[in-house]
Amino acid sequence: MISIVLPAKNEAQALAGLLPRLRRLQPDAEIIVVDDGSSDATAALCADHGVRRLSSPYAMGNGAAIKRGARAASGEVIVFMDADGQHDPADIPKLLAKLDAGYDMVVGARGWSGQASLGRGVANGFYNRIASWMTGHAVADLTSGFRAVRADRFREFVHLLPNGFSYPTTITMAFFRSAYAVAYVPIEVTERVGRSHIRPLRDGIRFLLIIFKIATLYSPFKLFMPASALFFLLGCANYAYTYLHAGRLTNGSTLLWSAAVIVFLIGLVSEQITALTYKPGDAQR
Repeated sequence: MISIVLPAKNEAQALAGLLPRLRRLQPDAEIIVVDDGSSDATAALCADHGVRRLSSPYAMGNGAAIKRGARAASGEVIVFMDADGQHDPADIPKLLAKLDAGYDMVVGARGWSGQASLGRGVANGFYNRIASWMTGHAVADLTSGFRAVRADRFREFVHLLPNGFSYPTTITMAFFRSAYAVAYVPIEVTERVGRSHIRPLRDGIRFLLIIFKIATLYSPFKLFMPASALFFLLGCANYAYTYLHAGRLTNGSTLLWSAAVIVFLIGLVSEQITALTYKPGDAQR
């Protein structure tokens, strides 16, 4: 059996069309709507369609809803979908077919036409390139919320997931780090129903931090080592310049070399912490 988890906050307008389609296309699936403090008709819609609803007295965030849904799901496979109508339930068999081929997680990858805006498309493309460089695997869509996973694998990393919107980044890097097979399937998405809960100004800095999360979740040394090398080379260049012009070593060169050592040591410690984070058995405690 599969479980379909939909995190929802005031998405009744979209759920009115999505829930009956899911029931028709996946009649044997367990459908769970995680109601993240909605004030609309989400509860009534779930009751009308016989869908299991997990309620929250207040909004905890998209990632928190994902975690609660994953813990409650009884299926061996969990399909996560956005509740805003962007994802087509007809694509679910494509994801499941890839899982049957031996993958542990299959992600619905959006094309350029599926991006919400030009800015979001450029940002997501940048994230994909960084993640591909860090992991050594082609990452087609790092931030897609449409994915099918083996439930036991996913639950190993529930404690790592943030409560906000960056859970797809975290779980993707965690799977790669743990050598679980990840595949991407091209999908088409439609314009969401209603207004997005993401605000560019409010969430811009948070999305920039995704870049650092990518590094720290997979291989911190790949980020800190180049930075350390840069500081070291700048220190050497500054020393060469001051030696040729003044015949002495300056504080600037010393500070740059010190920064190189500090950044290197931070990277080394971070690498060890990351290794301990993914130590077998720790996630099951």
